[in-house]
Amino acid sequence: SPPLLGLLPGRFSVFPLFFLALLLGFASLLWLQLSCSGEGPAPGGGQSRGGPRQPCPPQAPLLPAEDEPSWGPHRLALLVPFRERFEELLAFVPYMHRFLSKKRIRHHIFILNQVDHFRFNRASLINVGFLESGNDTDYIAMHDVDLLPLNEQLDYGFPEAGPFHVASPELHPLYHYKTYVGGILLLTKQHYEMCNGMSNRFWGWGREDDEFYRRIKGAGLQVRRPSGITTGYETFQHLHDPAWRKRDQKRIAAQKQEQFKVDQEGGLNNMRYRIESRTALSVAGAPCTVLNILLDCDTSETPWCTFG
Repeated sequence: SPPLLGLLPGRFSVFPLFFLALLLGFASLLWLQLSCSGEGPAPGGGQSRGGPRQPCPPQAPLLPAEDEPSWGPHRLALLVPFRERFEELLAFVPYMHRFLSKKRIRHHIFILNQVDHFRFNRASLINVGFLESGNDTDYIAMHDVDLLPLNEQLDYGFPEAGPFHVASPELHPLYHYKTYVGGILLLTKQHYEMCNGMSNRFWGWGREDDEFYRRIKGAGLQVRRPSGITTGYETFQHLHDPAWRKRDQKRIAAQKQEQFKVDQEGGLNNMRYRIESRTALSVAGAPCTVLNILLDCDTSETPWCTFG
């Protein structure tokens, strides 16, 4: 007999050893499934400090049948402002596609990729996404690429009663002030138009969502937030690594004063941009559309759109 079997007790047969190997293999596959980016929270809590979790093996995408009533009549445009965060994108697209499909929400993911040489402008990219999302979608989600919902009780349904802030201050892992409406915000297209979209004056990181909160109030709309969610600050996984990806927080010229003002004139009505290309992609079986966007900047109006 083989040397290994010679070390085993006399009554120990090869069959228990075989079943033990099967059990260990099954446990390894289960651990891999629970620790990958497609299922469950990151080890040690809801916030990831080292970037996205490893990708799961590709799964068959969930697609709604056009005549399936359980999916509902509404269709969501998931608008994702983006620049150079490819690791996060590879985790985000398949995760969100499956998350929304499990909830039977018809959706289309738009990656709003800023390819010009100006500073990043999240608000303008969302305006472009709104204008380019087509007539087959009737509500939008302004969604950060580095924020994944872990609690399936979160509502991504049609926000008929008003803007619905999914990433509320009571749940977001970082931002907890009561007027915060960033991260993930749902609006009907009608309500977004009532606000004239977002201001185009915010180049660099921050403050555009605070200005948008004032627009919501000015349009007579009431922000609603989730209720009955008990997972607290572990409701989301935050993929952003501040040590690896520095935020552009520099304030140039009059930008520091401008960031606290309400833009009374700009928004959807004066959006200037060009679509360089529109590409349909599949990431691990999950469909999305990448819009390569060239924004325009009037340096006499907002000289802080460049570092020069």
